[in-house]
Amino acid sequence: MSNDSGITGHTRSVVVTTICCLAGIVAGVVSAAYVGTDPVDAASTTIVLVMGAFVVAQYPLYKAIGVGDFGVKDNLYVAFLTFTLWFISYTVLATAGVQLVA
Repeated sequence: MSNDSGITGHTRSVVVTTICCLAGIVAGVVSAAYVGTDPVDAASTTIVLVMGAFVVAQYPLYKAIGVGDFGVKDNLYVAFLTFTLWFISYTVLATAGVQLVA
């Protein structure tokens, strides 16, 4: 944790967790809108690329807020939590048959 950022350990954890969760949910909705929710669309690798883009897009945001010093464990946490929320939100949208128009 960076001492000059002014963010305490607990606040840092809450900020990182919140951004990961929101990024995962938005990635699921964008995947559903961009690729679709049909069973054939779920086999596309493009939805995984969308999720990966949302994982990578978080790091400049973290640096801008002053939470830029990540170790291996932190990077795995960001990727796993974003993946998990993306998977859940896309699965719910695909199972419900929701049609989003991009």
